[in-house]
Amino acid sequence: MAIQPTDRSNRRFALLIDGDNAQPKLISDILAETGKYGTITIRRIYGDWTTANMNGWKDTLHTFAVQPIQQFRYTIGKNATDSAMIIDAMDILYSGAVNSYCLVSSDSDYTRLATRIRETGIFVMGIGKKTTPRAFVNACDVFLFTENFSANKRTSRRPAAAQQAAEKSAAPDPIPLLESAFDMAAGDDDWASLSDIGNALRQLDPSFDPRTYGHSQLLRLIQAYKNEFRIRGLNREGPSSKIYITMKDDRD
Repeated sequence: MAIQPTDRSNRRFALLIDGDNAQPKLISDILAETGKYGTITIRRIYGDWTTANMNGWKDTLHTFAVQPIQQFRYTIGKNATDSAMIIDAMDILYSGAVNSYCLVSSDSDYTRLATRIRETGIFVMGIGKKTTPRAFVNACDVFLFTENFSANKRTSRRPAAAQQAAEKSAAPDPIPLLESAFDMAAGDDDWASLSDIGNALRQLDPSFDPRTYGHSQLLRLIQAYKNEFRIRGLNREGPSSKIYITMKDDRD
């Protein structure tokens, strides 16, 4: 598990994505991984939206509230996205709107940008492929490889009958969302407080409401999936002031 900043609750991120160097299918993972380190205040993606290679992003923009920034390619074969993203990053830096950055790209051209931002004492996180040049990786406080995202996916451990019942239910399955929220909120001991999970759920889905899944409270929703989660802090008189959650292992 990656080491997470202890003051993540105070971090406000500008998430800037190089659309030419990132995969649309990873957007939910990118948001979840960035959310482990703080709150994402600004979400922008850069590219030439008149070209076919950006089509894959268009379906995800509204879903995840990411703002597209247009940058025309004035020269064939030359990536103009870099300069637009760098200029925007510096404008945001001087605005004081955020105190953290997440730069999503595998391009070494962002090395100097990451270094410049860090020189001001601001936290810089990078996300890209394992082929990302080491200079860019080392210029960030934290750098996550996208190849590791799928390796960290948790598989459902519910019995087949329960799985089928959930699929037939009119209510959506909350397990993927709960698992993502847990991964965002969990500490080094692999436990997460109920309140931190609740905050993570709001970051992942601002419309989250346990009543959507047939439960009046988040705790009751989690209790309904006892094969997935273990809860600490409950007693006969009711829940204590601090409730902690962890995911059960396959052996449980």
